[in-house]
Amino acid sequence: MEYSRKMAIEICEEHIHSRTDRQVMIIYLTDRPRSLEMLAEETELSVSTVKRIINRNSFIYKYFPD
Repeated sequence: MEYSRKMAIEICEEHIHSRTDRQVMIIYLTDRPRSLEMLAEETELSVSTVKRIINRNSFIYKYFPD
């Protein structure tokens, strides 16, 4: 799936209402961290919280072009 950083940020800002969820998803979609552990460390959350946020916001992919 090809999309621009700007598009990912705009889609997240429009459809994800929780600030923490939005921050995690923007980093996850734009910076593509090597592991969930690195993402958790960067956002100062636990790995299980990061996993829950990503799963809870998986609906976001339907807003990206195919």
